[in-house]
Amino acid sequence: MDLKQWVAGEVHRCYWEDNVNCARTVLAILAELGGQTLHPQVVAAATGMHGAGGFRAQCGLVEGALMYIGIAGAERGLNDEEVGDRCREFAEEFTAAFGSLLCRELRPEGFADDLPTHLCEPRSVDAAMFAVEFMRAKGLIRG
Repeated sequence: MDLKQWVAGEVHRCYWEDNVNCARTVLAILAELGGQTLHPQVVAAATGMHGAGGFRAQCGLVEGALMYIGIAGAERGLNDEEVGDRCREFAEEFTAAFGSLLCRELRPEGFADDLPTHLCEPRSVDAAMFAVEFMRAKGLIRG
């Protein structure tokens, strides 16, 4: 199985079997590939990070990746400024690739009850793959 198939399977599992949000999904995928074990408090911290709890602010696909940068950066000895630089680079590159950091723009349909569950699944796969490639390029995931 290639990496994109694995990522797609993990996104699907996280959404449909574990019923977790996009931030936790991306964070879990990156941690798995990076070999990190996530502390339960870190996982809990990501619980409301799906557009700020559905407020449609910063997208959880971005937030999960930014959390991972902090975790992996600290493990690799990056200082706070270097972690901040990687976060800014990720935000710039994500915006260039996807057009926005905002959930309200990336998921313009919103979160109405009559919309399909996990409407962002295809975008989530693309965003997770984008995050994986970014982390590899920055040395935050090996391989």
